[in-house]
Amino acid sequence: MAKQSLRVVVLGASAKPERYAHRAQQMLMDHGYQVVLVSRRAETILGISTLQSLREVTPPVDVITVYVGAAQSSGLLEDMLALKPRRVIFNPGAENALLEAALQKAGIEVWRACTLVLLRTNQFALDAG
Repeated sequence: MAKQSLRVVVLGASAKPERYAHRAQQMLMDHGYQVVLVSRRAETILGISTLQSLREVTPPVDVITVYVGAAQSSGLLEDMLALKPRRVIFNPGAENALLEAALQKAGIEVWRACTLVLLRTNQFALDAG
């Protein structure tokens, strides 16, 4: 699957350049991925209009990369399942064992990994791993 056709949702997108989510957004764009930003705090980031919740995201979605903690992600199982992503990446600090197990049970690939590292080491693509 070509990068350009791979659609990636950044859950917990940030307008703050020092945040890892912001760095990941930029790097995903630099690598040619289609990026959908979900942020409750910013209306636009890096020139892209953000969505307030996963419910506003329209399929298809290939990857969801998670930058919110378990307290915020715990109620998002149904929203994630509705998008039918092929992979969900829980970045450091965003781990949620119950959500991860439920996603895996539904047949969704789950990784605990850093999106930035995956991109830098050419392991982000869906055929990697």
